[in-house]
Amino acid sequence: MPFARLAHATTPTAHIGLGLAAVGRPGYINLGRDHDLGQDRSVDALRTRTHELLDAAYAQGVRYFDAARSYGRSEEFLADWLKARPDVDDVVVGSKWGYTYTAGWSTDAEQHEVKDHGLATYERQRAETDALLGDRLDLYQIHSVTPDSPALTDKELHARLAEAAAGGLSIGFSTSGPAQAEAIRAALAVTVDGELLFRTVQSTYNALETSAEPGLAEAHDAGLTVIVKEGMANGRLAEPYAPDALKAVAAETGLGTDAVALALILRRPWAGVVLSGAATVTQLASNLHAAAVDLDADQLTRLATLVEDPHAYWEQRGQLPWQ
Repeated sequence: MPFARLAHATTPTAHIGLGLAAVGRPGYINLGRDHDLGQDRSVDALRTRTHELLDAAYAQGVRYFDAARSYGRSEEFLADWLKARPDVDDVVVGSKWGYTYTAGWSTDAEQHEVKDHGLATYERQRAETDALLGDRLDLYQIHSVTPDSPALTDKELHARLAEAAAGGLSIGFSTSGPAQAEAIRAALAVTVDGELLFRTVQSTYNALETSAEPGLAEAHDAGLTVIVKEGMANGRLAEPYAPDALKAVAAETGLGTDAVALALILRRPWAGVVLSGAATVTQLASNLHAAAVDLDADQLTRLATLVEDPHAYWEQRGQLPWQ
């Protein structure tokens, strides 16, 4: 298991990963992108920004990097960074297939990505990922599995994924939507030749959306590595958008709302890697302070009041504009 490398890491930030969704393409649904990215969102500008983030993350102990076929040129940017640094041999690299990027490097496209969990899409995108990342890829995940995803029942797809696993690639899945726990449990039932197919699960979990927790705990108990995404709720838990209760706790710790929000996730016993989705080096440095946050019982009680109904949470997320 590639994530076993992190079990022996000595840096406190080794269990914080860097996700490239916000910097691999010009448009995304995170709040505050005009401030974070400015006007220059050319390929060269975002490649440079991505490399700066990767450099800063690696220097500060981050060892997991997360991309996807639908994150614009994230795989390309990551591959370029890895090729330029052949001495970096202790990182875990993950990517995802199942969405195709369709925005054409625009922030105002009618459709930014198209979802398809069919075997043909897997074969096409696996070849595309392989052409960029080659043997540096450790983990390949089905992107945004929901309970009705055909990827949960397609035996031919399962066989092909098992072949990749036999060749040394870890196979995982990510989840989205208000039924994440249900999707996780369905994925835990997928076996090939009596063995669990999936070795990792990546789900949305944060101070506002905690509904995946039972499923994530079960996945952890089954031996899967749990990766947490969207810990900042697409910017809703960052300054200046954070709710008052989070701002108050952050003021008490002397750190940012982002560090507190991520620290809340790091406390979960099933959380293996918690992703930072930073778009700037300054944001990344603030995110990494999460490893030093110590929350007391009273603070945890106040933060627990932030939890929203999952259907309401995902409805609001679905209304966030691509910007």
